[in-house]
Amino acid sequence: MELTVLGCSGSYGGPHGAACSGYLVRDGETAIWVDCGNGSFGVLQEHLAVEELSAVVLTHGHPDHCVDIYGLHVLLRYGLERTGLPVYAPEGLEGYLRALVSDFGRTFEWRAVGDGDADTVGGVTLRFSRTDHPPPTYAVEASAGGRRLVYTADTGPGWSVDAFGACADLVLSESTYLDEVIPAPIHLSAKQAGAAAREAHAGRLVLTHLWPLVDRGAALAEGSDAFGDAVTLATPHMVTVV
Repeated sequence: MELTVLGCSGSYGGPHGAACSGYLVRDGETAIWVDCGNGSFGVLQEHLAVEELSAVVLTHGHPDHCVDIYGLHVLLRYGLERTGLPVYAPEGLEGYLRALVSDFGRTFEWRAVGDGDADTVGGVTLRFSRTDHPPPTYAVEASAGGRRLVYTADTGPGWSVDAFGACADLVLSESTYLDEVIPAPIHLSAKQAGAAAREAHAGRLVLTHLWPLVDRGAALAEGSDAFGDAVTLATPHMVTVV
């Protein structure tokens, strides 16, 4: 299984115009776009022909995680004339997003997810867990070939990656802030992300969703110290084998 970072900024635009949350999970012929943050659709197309998409996962309805679904809709509906692409999303998100379009036609097959739900896309099994974030937000575990990737989506410290069980091979964790200043407790600091991954006995930790004004070197040091091992900061186009 392979993870490609399409966007990792914790705010719109981010440093140097970096895209917001977007990740591509691939295993063999299976390709799943997880979160469609603004700017991530263009990056996706540098790594994958849109025709090859197997499914989309939207963790929640904040724009920095979902707005590029509109661009995908236009290309699929009016360009490629494709129908029935599975979109996993919290219940009600389809109606919320439909406010900007008359309808999505038959482009997507919307599949509502809830806490504890699971499904399989090609060779990848997905599981979902409700996080500590105000709108309905779901962390995602993707597993294939005996390997496990956990993506926290957005969350405060009231939820932890051990909700999926211990020993994930790779944890992709939001780490919006540094621990000395956490203005919104609905997000994690790099220290909190590192500690949670350590307590869940994760094999590796990648930090993402950093606020653009946060010092990346400080986040790297804080996260590594809390994790007890070196961590990686997500960067656009970064490819990691899980």
